[in-house]
Order: sequence, then structure tokens, then C-alpha cells
Amino acid sequence: MSAGHLQADRPVRVRIAPSPTGYFHVGGARTALYNWAFARQHDGVFVLRIEDTDAERNREEWVDGILDALRWIGTDWDEGPYRQSERGYLYQAATERLWEAGRLYACDCTREQVLERTKDNQVPGYDGYCRERGLEPGPGRALRFAVDHEGLTVVHDLVRGDVEFANATIEDFVIVKSNGAPLFVLAVVVDDRDMRISHVIRAEEHLPTTPKGIMLWEALNGAGGDPVELPAFAHLPVLVNERRQKISKRRDRVALEDYEADGYLPEAMANYLALLGWTPPDGAELFGLEDLVREFRLEEVNHSPAFFDDKRLVHFNGIYIRALTPEQFTERVREWAGRTGHPLGTDLYGTPAWRSLAPLVQERVATLSEVPRNIEFLFAPEFEMEADSYERAILNDPEGAAILTDSRRRFGEEADWSAPALKAALEAVAEAHGRKLGKAQAPVRVATLGRSVGLPLFESLEVLGRTETLGRLDAALERVSATSR
Repeated sequence: MSAGHLQADRPVRVRIAPSPTGYFHVGGARTALYNWAFARQHDGVFVLRIEDTDAERNREEWVDGILDALRWIGTDWDEGPYRQSERGYLYQAATERLWEAGRLYACDCTREQVLERTKDNQVPGYDGYCRERGLEPGPGRALRFAVDHEGLTVVHDLVRGDVEFANATIEDFVIVKSNGAPLFVLAVVVDDRDMRISHVIRAEEHLPTTPKGIMLWEALNGAGGDPVELPAFAHLPVLVNERRQKISKRRDRVALEDYEADGYLPEAMANYLALLGWTPPDGAELFGLEDLVREFRLEEVNHSPAFFDDKRLVHFNGIYIRALTPEQFTERVREWAGRTGHPLGTDLYGTPAWRSLAPLVQERVATLSEVPRNIEFLFAPEFEMEADSYERAILNDPEGAAILTDSRRRFGEEADWSAPALKAALEAVAEAHGRKLGKAQAPVRVATLGRSVGLPLFESLEVLGRTETLGRLDAALERVSATSR
């Protein structure tokens, strides 16, 4: 028994089938991207199917999240979203055909009974206890598929080559639970047959269940009706963290929605996801969706685990941010701030002050969520110095107050309120105190910008203006004086 190769002229129809039981996983996004690119490359159809038969775990907001996430990275679908919860009649019809063909049997064993009977067995799994009991379907009875335990089932995998499974190791698996609900293994096969899916491109974790799906597929082909050709299979490499553990929502940051909320650009995310298992022939790291559609080959996907490296993703995102025009950057930040409801709002991104600072900000941030922190000194309703920065750079510096005093005097005397003039003034202060400019900047930066790290000091002070700068220096000196009393 094997999954046959496709006819060359078979129309390409691919699908993704996420379950709305949580936020959209980056692994699911990578799978969607590969399916989408493959469909676009072959003028095929990309189908979206929602696996929502688990009513207790599904939430409608997670369905919306899946749809939004797919749109965000540019993987628009052609059909759907279909919902398994609305396709029960198809699963019921398939179950009846398999029953009439003698491929199923009813089982009333509880989990505890099965475990007790099989605890000493060398081969784990169900022991076929009910196979010859002749039970009829009914409440409290699951329906199991009668596996032919002779021979092998071979999966012809476009990524992994031929993968063999000994049928003797495959238990008589349940396709309908004792409460009448169809299980995934049945629903996915029925849906793929009904939708004439040509290629099943999915995560590696589904590979062990693939022989069960093949058995069901071929059993349905032999149970009446027109036979349907098996799809080709391609199981994508697992995504792992820095410890080379499979990434998990319980342990790792995996929700695509979180990356969107943190201000990652969709084109950067799509580019990075595409590289998790595949590399363009020319070795390029940066490319767009059009390039992906043109160059992607399923046969070139690597089956080794792919490292999801947050640091590398941040680096990618920074490159994409700096490639934007100033107008594009402003619009992206404004849109992000509006979507996330950031307290600074969106109006500031149309001001002259923002336009002055924007090039400095764009050059230094790696995500859009870093923008507000860099401009709070100018746009926040209330100015505050970070406590740790104040103590370290001013209060605990023996010359901190003196440097602030001299800087306040020189800045106040400065007629040319420009970045070069302000730099020259502070250089003179630094020389008078026997310090390099960087060391002299620290207390001034904290007193005027609120923290020890941020945008270039002198360009920021030029935008902040004379009155506000001098006022903040006075306030910092008063705070030091009050602390010393």
C-alpha cells in the first residue's frame, strides 16, 4: 500500500486546515506560506479550511485571528473558509460507506479497560478486542477502522522521500468517538477527497498519522462511488528553539498575532518564515513574495529541523524598516499605533517635530513598538526621568550635578539653538571636567530625555527646544538639591 505519485496534468489544489484552539502559530503561518506559494506558482487553488469540530476548545475570535493573520502576511486564499462543523453530513456518509463495506467495527472499550489489557504488550495500542464481537453502532460505542496488519504502507513524501510504516504497528484506530463525533483522521480525508486536494503540504507532526489517512482513503475508494486519486504529500520540518526543542506555545513565543502587535512588518515576517526550511537557489536572504512564488520548490525543502531565531527575525525586521521611505515609515507607525491603541495616539505622526525626528528613529528601531519609547521625551503628556537612570547618571555621579549646572549655563548663553552648537557647548563642559563627551552627556541626556539610551542627544534637544530643555535641566537640579538636603 502506498501514496502514489500524481499525474503531471492534475490541477494543483492545496489547503491549510488550522484549528481555532488558540492563536495562529508561526509554524502554521510557514505552512500556509508554502502552500500559497506553491498554488500561485502552478496557477492552482489555495483552500482555507477551519478544523472546528472540537466545540469545547474552539473560539470564534480565534477563527478571526487566523483569517487576519493570513491576510497580514499576504497569503490570500481562493476558496473558503470552509468549516468542518458544517460538513458533518459528509463524514456521516463516509462512515456509512465504510461500515457497509465491512471496514469498521463498533467498540465499547473504555480507555481504562484497554490500558489494563495491554499494559504488558510489547506493541502498544489497541488490541483488537472488539473486532470479532459483532457489536452494532450505538451510544457509548466508538467506531474503529479494521487495519490490514500485513505488509507496509509507504508515504511518497516530496520532502523526505519514501517513508515506510509497518502495518503491524498501526492499531485499529478510532474514526468516530463514542459520542458520535468524527475524529480528525476521518474528517481530513473526507474533506481532502471532496475538495480534490492534489498536494497535502503540512507539518512534520502529521507524518505518523499519514498511513492511517492513506488506509482510509483507499478504503473509501473501494467502498463505492468514483475513486479519488491520492494527493502527493510533503511534510515540512519542525520548528525548534535555541535549545533545539520543538517550539511550543507553553514555552516559546509562537503566536503570529503577537509579532504583529509588537510592530513587525508583514513582509519581513513572510520573508523570514520562508527561510525556515528552504533557501532560494542563489542563496539570497532578502526577497519578496513575488520572488518566493517564482523560486520556491517543494523538492528543495530541507527535512532537518529549522531554528526559529527571534534575534535573526529582529535583524530582518530592522532591515525592512530602514528600507522604507520616510513617508512609508510614518504611515506604518501611525497604522500600528492606531491598531494597538498606543497611549501616545496617532496625531503626533503628522507634526513637524515628528518629521524632524523620524529619520533618527527609523535608523535605530528594529520594530515599530520601539518607536514610542524613543519619542516619549517629546510627546508624552508628562515628562519623567527613569528612576534607575537618574540614580546612576546623576545622583550617584560625584560630578553629575556640576555637569548639569555648567550645561544649563552654557546652553542658556547659546544663541544658536542647533545640534552642532549644542554639541560644541557640551564639549566645552566635558573638557572643563576632564571627561570625554560621552561621559559628560550621560547626566544631560537623563535630565532632558528621561533615560540613558535613546536618540542622538543634540538633534533631540534641537527639536525639544530651548525653553523646555532649560526647564528640564532646572527641574533635575532642583531634584538633586532636594535629595541632598
